[in-house]
Amino acid sequence: MEESSRLTSKGLATRQRIVEAAADLVLARGVGATTLDDIRAGTSTSKSQLFHYFPGGKNELVAAIAVFQSERLLDAQRPHLDALDTWPSWEAWRDAVVAHYASQPHWGCPIGALVSELSRSDPELAAIAKAQMDKWQGHLRRGLARMRRAERLRPDASPTRLALATFASLQGGLLLTHAAESIAPLEAALDGALVALRAHAA
Repeated sequence: MEESSRLTSKGLATRQRIVEAAADLVLARGVGATTLDDIRAGTSTSKSQLFHYFPGGKNELVAAIAVFQSERLLDAQRPHLDALDTWPSWEAWRDAVVAHYASQPHWGCPIGALVSELSRSDPELAAIAKAQMDKWQGHLRRGLARMRRAERLRPDASPTRLALATFASLQGGLLLTHAAESIAPLEAALDGALVALRAHAA
């Protein structure tokens, strides 16, 4: 049984507050450069309280951060992410992604940053973060499958391959957005990805 399943509603709210505050610290500094003492200070939490909510220590907290960042990203793309079955819905999704990242204090993708850092230091934690990226890509794949069933894509179009190409464009755009500290690379990458998708239109 997960620790969170044993908590009261007040305890769950406290745990969530710690995760949200710690997520911002980790995004700004990186996992390796963020200590438990940093997290305790940033969340106004005692050591005993921190281990009460995260008995697995920093690893459990980082895993919770990966899930939290994923849910925040997916929610920012809704309702469009759940209805990618028309060309206008893809355009609306593109706009939602750009608007979300343009509003963030830190450039780049928080999930991609976790995967990049953890793949070198903690493959097990990296796999948890990567699963969140796979979940995101899965929404795109299912949307493209619906497009093909509705005959908006050619019968020979591969939803899996097209979703991978679109997601790769998105992540590449985010990497350049982080480097340039500008939303322009992400906009250009997503515009190019949608042009590539339309090339497979029925």
